[in-house]
Amino acid sequence: MTLRFLTAGESHGPSLTAILDGMPAGLAITPEVINQELARRQKGYGAGGRMKIEKDTVQILGGVLAGETTGAPIALLVQNDDHLKWKGRAIEPMTAPRPGHADLTGAVKYGYKDLRPALERASARETTMRVAVGAICKHFLAQFGILVGGYVSAIGEITADFGDMPYEERFARAEESDVRCPIEPYASQMRAEIEKTIHGKNTLGGVLEIVVLNPPVGLGSFAQWDKRLEAKLAMAVMSVQAIKGVEVGDAFANARLPGTQAHDAMRLSPLPEGEGAGVRAVTRHTNRAGGTEGGVSNGQPIVVRAAMKPIATTLLPQPTVDLASGAESSTRYERSDFCPVPRAVPILEAMVAFVLAEALIEKLGGDSMNEMKPRFESLRKATLDDLQMDNTPHIFWE
Repeated sequence: MTLRFLTAGESHGPSLTAILDGMPAGLAITPEVINQELARRQKGYGAGGRMKIEKDTVQILGGVLAGETTGAPIALLVQNDDHLKWKGRAIEPMTAPRPGHADLTGAVKYGYKDLRPALERASARETTMRVAVGAICKHFLAQFGILVGGYVSAIGEITADFGDMPYEERFARAEESDVRCPIEPYASQMRAEIEKTIHGKNTLGGVLEIVVLNPPVGLGSFAQWDKRLEAKLAMAVMSVQAIKGVEVGDAFANARLPGTQAHDAMRLSPLPEGEGAGVRAVTRHTNRAGGTEGGVSNGQPIVVRAAMKPIATTLLPQPTVDLASGAESSTRYERSDFCPVPRAVPILEAMVAFVLAEALIEKLGGDSMNEMKPRFESLRKATLDDLQMDNTPHIFWE
């Protein structure tokens, strides 16, 4: 079984839709599980006026009966409340592309006579449905004890130092912050940077961290390039609007270190009480690799960092070319966020959760939760009992 999804709809169209195909039968799910994530997407200091208009709630139109998934494709719909202000209206032509947006590239690619069709589909409004899909994936992973969370680590030039703060504490504290930074002194500085940006009629980017806790060993594969877990994670995260850079673990810091300092040394440790008394496991005291080795999860937290650029729509005009008149001109403002970074946390969580759910479904096989749960419990672990080597010579390619 393969997990996949598609979204459809425009920023100011009647509604947004998604179909999630491949979710196993027997997963208990309600609209409230999805709506909680949709509400998180709408919160964050630096958000624009659109968030005051929309009150996103999902309708589940297929694939769920009596509160449980059936194994059929799950159809989801979210209404665009702002559509009523656009329906039937004559819209002024948009002919001056914004630097950094899909306006110009979309017009070249599809031959548009107006730039708005590119804006309508390329808009981050589309991520509403990614969050809806991701909510189901997060809920699925939670049935196996796998948790996906995130937070903001930098906005503009303000970068937080989290020290040894546990990840779950970071997740919880981030949700108490309107900039989704777990440490208030840094959050205050970030808030001040956003405030300065708003007054300056500009936009601001930052860095987000998404972490997967309790992943099993063995998700992904090194056998083919498109099966590598970190490759799928990078693609999924980079697919989000305004994300221009991704690293797994301490990738960029490791690039400046010698090999003996860049990797995670292995040791033997007894498993904690209750997880197998007397069983010795291969463990590490660091996680520079970010939870993957050779395209496969190694059981440590999977850590993904994403760089989000300042978004393209600014109140301050930017130089451009009016494609209708053929003259150099300035951009015209379209409503947008000043700093989308805090609101991007649940979006990136959703994409990471989708990749992990897809990898887990592929690993376990089966069409229902009842089939998958026993298989999950029997997965091999990084213990000496599960890694019995025959310790004999082998001849390859005779």
